[in-house]
Amino acid sequence: MLVRFHSPAHHDITMFGAIAKELIQLMGFSGRIPSAVEAPDLPGVRARLVAALDAPPPPAADAGDNDNDEEREPPVPLKTRALPLLAMIDAAIRQDEYLMWEETR
Repeated sequence: MLVRFHSPAHHDITMFGAIAKELIQLMGFSGRIPSAVEAPDLPGVRARLVAALDAPPPPAADAGDNDNDEEREPPVPLKTRALPLLAMIDAAIRQDEYLMWEETR
């Protein structure tokens, strides 16, 4: 599943469903797709998301010894994946617009 974030203040952003749902939950929502946030609520939503992203991550589960660990790329941090969404939220706040998200194919 893919999730498309939309706001009239910014170009659309598409994310993989699991990442999008995690970010939606960090914003303080249930993770329901589709949904939206009205313009007056966006500053609080942004503050919740930033606070959640700044919290220390839980310790990684030890996957055991694996000979391929040196060849594996490190995962992209959630904080990095959230940057386009934060830019969209910032633009929506500046222009007093809403933010919505929906499933796309």
